[in-house]
Amino acid sequence: MMAGFLTHSMPRQQGATLIEVLVSLLILAIGLLGMSGLQTVSLRNTQSAYLRTQASLNSNDIVERIRANLQGVEAGSYDGAAGAVTASCNTTAGCTPAQLAANDIAEWKAALAADLPSGAGTVCADSTPEDGTAAASACDGLGTLYAVKIWWDEDRDGNAEKRFTLSFQP
Repeated sequence: MMAGFLTHSMPRQQGATLIEVLVSLLILAIGLLGMSGLQTVSLRNTQSAYLRTQASLNSNDIVERIRANLQGVEAGSYDGAAGAVTASCNTTAGCTPAQLAANDIAEWKAALAADLPSGAGTVCADSTPEDGTAAASACDGLGTLYAVKIWWDEDRDGNAEKRFTLSFQP
């Protein structure tokens, strides 16, 4: 009798390896989704840093142009100027300080539009430089400091909500 008892063995467990593989695949899939999310955030932050760098470079460009034309600054030619291209400013014949200021602003605004999405900017005398929007720059014309205000549309939703501001003494 005892021999018969030994011949009846417990049924073997089936499918445990398949469940372990499925759980491992689920964990791997969750990890890969997390990595792709991290990559997306990294790309967005890299693009944001690139745009801030472009804004910084463009602000330094206009500051150097202004400091090179002190007669135009003293005449107030840079304060809130819209800008106009004067072809003679780029020739040996030259142009007046006021024309040079208008040409500088026009070239700078063209560079902003090319370097930043919906890039816009203004240069003005302003005692409160950390205000304003692309539509209304909020320059008060007070004080001896100039402000360079640059806006761009970082998330490309149609609103230029990002701002870079630089105040300087010409």
